[in-house]
Amino acid sequence: MPTIYQWKGKNPRGKKVKGEMEAESLEQVTQNLQRRKITQSKIKKKPKDLFENIKFLQPKVKERDVIIFSRQFSTMIDAGLPLLQCLDILHSQQENPTFKKNLKKIKESVESGESFADALKRFPETFNELFINMVAAGEAGGIIDVILKRLSAYMEKMAKLKSQVKGAMTYPIITIVIAIVVVAIILVFVIPVFAEMFADFGASLPAPTLFVMALSDFAVANIIYIIGTIFAAVFLFKRFYATTKGRIFMDNLVLKLPVMGILIRKVAVAKFTRTTSTMISSGVSLLETLDIVAKTSGNKMIEFAIQDVKIGISEGRSMSDPLLESGVFPSMVCSMIAVGESTGALDIMMEKIADFYDDEVDQAVKNLTDMIEPFMLVFLGIVVGGLVVSMYLPIFTMAGAIE
Repeated sequence: MPTIYQWKGKNPRGKKVKGEMEAESLEQVTQNLQRRKITQSKIKKKPKDLFENIKFLQPKVKERDVIIFSRQFSTMIDAGLPLLQCLDILHSQQENPTFKKNLKKIKESVESGESFADALKRFPETFNELFINMVAAGEAGGIIDVILKRLSAYMEKMAKLKSQVKGAMTYPIITIVIAIVVVAIILVFVIPVFAEMFADFGASLPAPTLFVMALSDFAVANIIYIIGTIFAAVFLFKRFYATTKGRIFMDNLVLKLPVMGILIRKVAVAKFTRTTSTMISSGVSLLETLDIVAKTSGNKMIEFAIQDVKIGISEGRSMSDPLLESGVFPSMVCSMIAVGESTGALDIMMEKIADFYDDEVDQAVKNLTDMIEPFMLVFLGIVVGGLVVSMYLPIFTMAGAIE
């Protein structure tokens, strides 16, 4: 059984280098290093990771790792390398220990006679249903290199779409968190100092100052209960969202939001059309494609709409009619899909819709960011500025009385 060795040495230029190598013996490592013209200084067996069997302590396989894997795999298959050799090379080059372990097991499964797609099914947390079904279609059609190229291109576009939405949400979330922290610090630590100072003056205080002082007293007296309530609210919301009814309610609410709802709809259309186009062009059947697209939609209302389309097609209806009836997809999209169906070029039409909606998402994210920035600045100014001004009002009043 191969063992992982750690080595150190110098390359032909005299630069110190180090790395890891999987080999049958110490002599094999030495021979491989000599072949690479590396003068070895130290070789030892890699120490066993004490936490390798504790799953939650192991690094997760990121989407980026799978994208790079697909790109490199397709290039090597296209160059004529056998499948097992590709897996061997990719396994040896993989830096993520979890993914490296997975690739080793996949290689062993393929060597034992399993198909590549069946070997991938053992790791659903790394390779989703869409990936596995497309690989199965590629194996059946003998075009696995083409399928892997399409998969990597598709995943790159989906990752970009996801990062755009995350980017649009990051700024307001960070701003709100900072505002909450600043307000909490002012209420708990700063305002009590002012309150003691005003108590010594013995003068009557303005209404805004009295309100803020009362708010501060309440926050200081009930700080533990406030923190507990926040944690309880987050916990209960997660539990509610985990239920089917809660998920349906929240997903429906999100789609109806004034600005964010429009963005979510556009992202959903782009994802639906891109995924459907990629899978149909790869040879996956339409009904199977719709089933996978529904499961990976990320929104229950959109999932229900796609499932209705699947039922409609199985009953002999066109794809565009159930989509239009759902009310989730714009009429323009449904019309373009109807044209694609009638011309027999559904995958091409879906790709064109996806490209169009990718640009629409770009513009929607820009508009959302442009709108949120001034709103957040005004929000911070009113909240923090209001607290500060209310505490300085008595000082201004006293200064005016002295004059």
